[in-house]
Amino acid sequence: MAHAYTPGLKVAAKIAIEKTRKLPLLGDVLVKKDDQIDAKTIVAKTELPGKVYPINVAGQLALGKASELPEAMLKKEGDRVEKGEMVAQSKGFFGFFKSEYKAPITGTINQISGITGQVIFNAPAIPVEIDAYVDGKVLEELPKEGVIMGTEGVHIQGIIGLGGETQGEIMMACDSPDTILDENMITESMKGKVIVAGAKATLKALKKAKEIGVNGIITGCFEYQDIKEILGRDLGVAITGHEKIGFTLILTEGFGTIPMANRTFDLLKKYVGHKASINGATQIRAGVMRPEIIITHDDQLDKDGSKNYETAGIEAGDQIRIIRAPYFGKLGTVVSLPVEKHKVESGTWVRVLVANVDGKDVLIPRANIEMIEK
Repeated sequence: MAHAYTPGLKVAAKIAIEKTRKLPLLGDVLVKKDDQIDAKTIVAKTELPGKVYPINVAGQLALGKASELPEAMLKKEGDRVEKGEMVAQSKGFFGFFKSEYKAPITGTINQISGITGQVIFNAPAIPVEIDAYVDGKVLEELPKEGVIMGTEGVHIQGIIGLGGETQGEIMMACDSPDTILDENMITESMKGKVIVAGAKATLKALKKAKEIGVNGIITGCFEYQDIKEILGRDLGVAITGHEKIGFTLILTEGFGTIPMANRTFDLLKKYVGHKASINGATQIRAGVMRPEIIITHDDQLDKDGSKNYETAGIEAGDQIRIIRAPYFGKLGTVVSLPVEKHKVESGTWVRVLVANVDGKDVLIPRANIEMIEK
C-alpha cells in the first residue's frame, strides 16, 4: 500500500544506535569485536602524509647542470633534516665562493633528482586517531579502517549545528523550554559540560560559554545574523561541523526565538548528569546529515507504540514540525491526510495534510513539514 513519508528529526527516548567510525586512510584498528568500551577510547589510528615541498636546489646553488646536484648534496634520500640545517653545497671556484642550501622545513628528504635538479622535502606525517564517540560495544571490526559501534539510549536530532564531535555531562542552564539563555546564567560549574538552554542562546551567552570552556550547547534557536560574529564569516551551504568556535552548538528548532519542544527539553532534563556524545555536523542538501545528541543509558522503557516511519508513513496522531512560513517552527499533530491534491498560492497542485497547530486545524503542504520521530 502506498504511503507518504517525510524524513524528520528523531527525538527518541531509547533506541538502538550504530555509529561507523572510519579512518580517512588505511591504518591500524586497536580494539576487537565485542569489546565494551568508553566513548573516548581510541579505536583506530593512522598517519596522513605530510606536505610535500619540491625545491629546485640546483638552481638555488647556481649549478651548471642538474646532474651535478647529487654530488652537491650533503644528505641522501630518506635522511631526516632540521629546518635551517645545511643540506647541499656547491664546489665553488678553487674552493672559494661556495653556495649553500639549508632545509626549508623539518622533515625528510624524499627524492633527489639529477634530471630536474629538484629535491623533494616531506614534512612529518600527521597522526590521526578516531575514538569510539559513544559508550558501547564494538559490533564489527572494519579491517584497517575502523569499527562499527553499537549502543542504546536517547537519540535526538537537531535542525542545524556548528562544531564537531565532543562529549560532556548534561547540565541544565535553563529551567523551562521557553527561557532565553543569557550570559548571567553561565557559571564556572559548566566547564566541560554540555549545557541545555531553552528557546534561545544569546551571543553574549555563547561568548561567555567559550571563555569558561563549555564543551557543548543545546538550544532551541540562535539569531542567524549573529553566526558571522561567531564564525568570522557567513555560514555557507556546505557541510558544517569543522568550525573552530570553541564548543559544539546544536539548534533543535531553528533561527529566531522558538521554545524548545517539550519532549526534547524533558528528555534532556531527565538525563542530567549522564554523559552525552554530540556532533554539530549538518548537511541539508543531498545526503542529509543532522546534528545529533546521544545519551547512552540502560533504563528499561516501554517500547510499545514505537514504529518504523519509513514503512508506516505519516499517520493521524503523528507529531510534526512545520519548516516553512506562515507556521515556520510550529509543532503540530496530524489530524488527517486528504487523498486529493489542493491548489496553493503559487498555483501548484500539491498533496497536503490537516494538522492541529495552536489549537486549530490548518491545511499544510506535506513538503512543508518534518516528522518528529519518537
